[in-house]
Parts: sequence; C-alpha cells; structure tokens
Amino acid sequence: MTSGPVFEIRDLGVEFASNGQRLRVVDGVSLAVAPGQTLGLVGESGAGKSVTMLAALRLLAEPPAHVVGGAALLEGVDLLKLRPKELRRIRGRAIGMIFQDPLTSLHPSLRIGDQIAEAIRLHDTTASRTEARSRAVELLELVGVGRADRRARDYPHEWSGGMRQRAMIAMAIANGPQLLVADEPTTALDVTIQAQVLGVLRDVQQQTGAAIIIVTHDLGVIAELADTVTVLHDGRVVESGPVAEVFSSSRLPYTAGLLSRAAVPPRPAPAIRTADQRGGLEVRDLVKHFPSRTGGRGTVVHAVDGVSFELRPGQSLGLVGESGCGKSTLARTVVRLLPPTSGQICFDGRDITRLAGGDLRAVHARLRIVFQDSFASLNPRRSVGDAVAEPLRIHGRYDAGGAARVRRLFELVGLDADLVRRHPHELSGGQRQRVAIARALALEPEVLVLDEPVSSLDVPIQAQILELLERLQRELDLAYLFVSHDLAVVRRLCQRVAVMYLGRIVELGEAAAVYDHPAHPYAQALLSAVPITSPADRGAGRRIVLVGDPPDPAAPPSGCRFRTRCWKAVDRCVIDDPAMRLVGPARECACHLVTPSPAVPTSLG
Repeated sequence: MTSGPVFEIRDLGVEFASNGQRLRVVDGVSLAVAPGQTLGLVGESGAGKSVTMLAALRLLAEPPAHVVGGAALLEGVDLLKLRPKELRRIRGRAIGMIFQDPLTSLHPSLRIGDQIAEAIRLHDTTASRTEARSRAVELLELVGVGRADRRARDYPHEWSGGMRQRAMIAMAIANGPQLLVADEPTTALDVTIQAQVLGVLRDVQQQTGAAIIIVTHDLGVIAELADTVTVLHDGRVVESGPVAEVFSSSRLPYTAGLLSRAAVPPRPAPAIRTADQRGGLEVRDLVKHFPSRTGGRGTVVHAVDGVSFELRPGQSLGLVGESGCGKSTLARTVVRLLPPTSGQICFDGRDITRLAGGDLRAVHARLRIVFQDSFASLNPRRSVGDAVAEPLRIHGRYDAGGAARVRRLFELVGLDADLVRRHPHELSGGQRQRVAIARALALEPEVLVLDEPVSSLDVPIQAQILELLERLQRELDLAYLFVSHDLAVVRRLCQRVAVMYLGRIVELGEAAAVYDHPAHPYAQALLSAVPITSPADRGAGRRIVLVGDPPDPAAPPSGCRFRTRCWKAVDRCVIDDPAMRLVGPARECACHLVTPSPAVPTSLG
C-alpha cells in the first residue's frame, strides 16, 4: 500500500451556465483519499457534493457545466486533462462508480449477469463470454447474493432495491478498481437493507484494498464507515479531518448543526388522556388485499392482513417496517383512499369502512393525509395558495374570508404569506412540504396521517418539519399516525410505535419500551440496524443483519411470517401463526418465543 493518496482533488471549480450568466457551484474544493481508506463527502442538498465528484470524473455534460480550474489526480494522472478515449480506459477499470438509484442505472432489458459480464469484457478483451459470465457470478457471490448462478439470469425489475444495489457494487468492482465512488448508495434503502449494503462495502474494501469515497447527507453512514470526512457548504469545504475528530469536536457551527440534527432525541410522552375525548381512531382486524399481477388467477397480495391498533387523541403512533410491509397501504386504507377488504375503522365510535358520498366527505374533513412526495401531490400548474384553498372550496368553506384563511394557514406552518402566488417548482422541498401540511390543516382536522413526510428531505430540513409538527400538535391538539422507515425520526415524534412485517403488526407498545427492549426478533433486527451517530460506537452492541429480502406478500410463509429470516425460529413457527398478546405493561407482541412478563422488560438476548 502506497503512503500517498490514490485520488486527490485540488482546488476544483465548477460553474453552470444559466440565463446567460455563470453560477459558481463548486469553489476551490480539495480532498484526498488513501488506498484502503474511506472518505465521506457530506453536506446538505445543493452543497455541491455530487457535482464535485461528477466533475472530477468528467461525468458532467459540458455545457451547461464548465470546469473552471483545479485538478483531479488518480495516482498522479490528472483526469481533467485526458482525452475521451483515455478516460474510457480508466473509468470502469481504475475507478468504479456506484450511483444512488440502481434501477435507473441498470439496463431494464438485459439480465443482471450479462450487464456485469459486459463491464468485464469492455476492459478485458481477452475474456470470453463464458469466462466473463462465470466471473459475474463470482462477483455476485462476493457481494452476498445467494444462489448467484441462478439469480444472475434475472432482470433488474425482479430484484429488490437492496439486491440491485449489490449488483451495482459487483459491477463497480468487476475490474479491480483502485477507487470506488458511491453517490448516496443507501439513501432510498430501509435500515435493514442499508446495514447489508454497508457491510458489503466494508467487506469489498477489505478484500480489494480499494479507496472509497462516499457522497451522502446521512451522517450515520459516515460515522459507520468513514475514516476521514470533508464537509461542504455552498460549494466550499468548511471542515475536513479524521471522522472521529470532526464528530467529537467540530469547530464550525454548520457542521455542529448537522451533527446535532442527526442525533434525534426521544420525545417525552404527554399524559394519556381519557378515552371519551373526541378525535380517536381505532382499527380492528383491518384487511386490504389486491389481485396479484403475477401469481395467477385468484391469487391476492396480502398487503394488510389483520391489523388492529388504537390512535389516542392528541398523541402520535409511529408505524415502522421495511419497504413492502404494507405501511403506506395501511395509511391509505385508514383514511379511506383505498377500500378495505374487511375489518373496521372506527372514528369517534363510528365504523367508517362502508361510508360513501357526503358522509365519507365529512369524515375526510376531520381525517387528513400528508404524502411523502409533496411535489407530486401539488398541481404544477396551480399556485400553492390555490392548493391550500382547494379543500376549503370542495367542502364549501371558502367564503369571503377564504383568502385570509389561506394566508393564516401559510403563517401557521411557518411560511411567508406572500408565497401564496408561487408555483410548486418555485419552492424548496421543505417549503413544499409545509404547503402540503397547510393544505391538510385547512379543514381543521383532528387526525393527520403522515406517510413518510420527511424521508426525501435533508437532515436540517427534516428537523424543521419535525419541529413544526410538534408545535402544531401542541397548538391544535392533533393526533398523528406517522408512517416511516426512519426509526430515529419516529422515536423523536411518537409516544407509541407499531412494528409491521409482511402485512401484520408484530409488536406494539410505548416507544421507549419498544426501542430500549424490543421483544419480537424482527423488531430487534430492525432497531439493531439503525446507523450509529458517533464513530466511537463502532462495534458496540450486536448488529443483527437479516439474510435476504421479505417473502412475496402474494405467497406468505405458513405459520409465523418472519420465520424464513428469523435466527430463533423453531418447529412450531412453521405451523402455528402467532397472535398478538400482552407481553408486558401496554405492550403486545406476536411471537411464540416471547414469554409474557408484566414486570420485567424483555431483553435483546
């Protein structure tokens, strides 16, 4: 291993042409990474992270981008001065790139194995088609793909997000690169899959000795994996150094602010109020099935399969689980955007599952939903003021004072009332989410269902939206059903939490008890996979990395649905489907192996 850096950026400058002007987006950035080391490049959206790396690797279109100075040195060779043919020999061989969205990076019409084999043969002309395919299978095995010889024949759409990301890693290391660049490699993944991918990157680095640069806004990923960190703000380096040093004693308010927002504290639970107050929502044995597109005639997808819970007035219930577990389907069914297959949804003691017309419209005024993608939920051709006014008009409440009411709603969610004339594309992501919340509050509801409302936002903007939701709950006495795969966010906002797996709730209780002493094996694995917030915590505790992906909801396993991934499963789990039962004070769990103990919390053991 050489003592100098394998890759170095010196004083890089990048400008973009816009409306006849030049906008400087990267301004004098310098960084370096040594062989076998991992550098984290962090900052908010718009800080210049991705542009820095794409410009250094000559992957930006010129124009509109213009590299206006600096150098990008791979073992002393300046990539910015190479001819296109020379660059092609280096990219994919000496440098491997892992992009954020593997589905758009993989060719949808080519088999996974063939795509990896193609990457091999592009840089090794002596490799035959058979040799390249054999090597592709070996690479898939290296990154942890089971039955790789068979799965190599699959197409990208047949793989989960975590599996596709493994395929991208396999392709990136196919030719033994000295440098791996991973641009937000885990942003769209659940914590369980994220843990798997980070483990794969760690294993690959140990086996290949490659240097890694991880571009991310997730400081947990940096704390987990990086040796050094470079912090960008407005296109400039504001801090850099060993990750332990920067995390423990940052010298700058900007970095300290990022770190403080990443460590989300648990929220104290308010007093539980009497059940006769209005605004509670109760779900009993709720089922939502969909016809399966691939399982044959009569086959159904068990999206929600017998879910029960209570939502107390003025409190927050968090619903957590991996992608595909049924969280969002449950949220949409609860607010009657989807018709339930069976079961009851009781609002103020009234079953609303069969309501229609004006009766259902009256319930929708009191039971509102906020979606994950605020941009997609707003009409791009209408002003955001019109979007907030729309529910008032639909429900006949937009009278002479309607315009003033809209402006007050903007002020309530922390927006300048003068923004009412703007269109969605003229607002930031955080501003659009505030508009979506204002629209949901227009009819003065008692319950808000929040479906991943901050998952697409940077950590600082997430913190702002969470603070807003906390304030609104206090001021307006709202109840929240908060759907998220971000366990840290749920712990901050919610007093109670329900853990969902393959269409069912497997654990339900007070958030502090579930987080500190998870009872169900799946809850244990889910919580153990949460990224650490300090490099000093590396290796502390026991991380449970689940093998494989959840089963097909169109063909759930017999007995316990988690048994195919559970390291504790016994013969009874194959036959007997465990029911939810009390295992402690205000705590329910669906597991044969958890012994009810009202006085002593269940340990991780």
